[in-house]
Amino acid sequence: MFNNNRFLTCGVDSTIPLELQLFMWNCVDQLSEPMDYLQVFDLKPAGCMQSITHSSEEPAYRKSYLLQSDNPITEKLYIINDGDYSTMLLASEY
Repeated sequence: MFNNNRFLTCGVDSTIPLELQLFMWNCVDQLSEPMDYLQVFDLKPAGCMQSITHSSEEPAYRKSYLLQSDNPITEKLYIINDGDYSTMLLASEY
């Protein structure tokens, strides 16, 4: 479902490290069908680790990850598939 052209907003480009962007795209790539058009990612510091919680509503999905990070961040992101393309954006840009 998310195997179309992919884009990201200026906010994601300036705020989210490339490694985390690629990790989140990979999380979506690993999902099996059916999957929600809206994928949600909550990023939070967990000590010196980056906590990422990936979720969606329909079907219900939730998985958490801990990654090594020199500068963990707090941010909420969406990856939205509108059929023609997929876009990664900050929740504040929605």
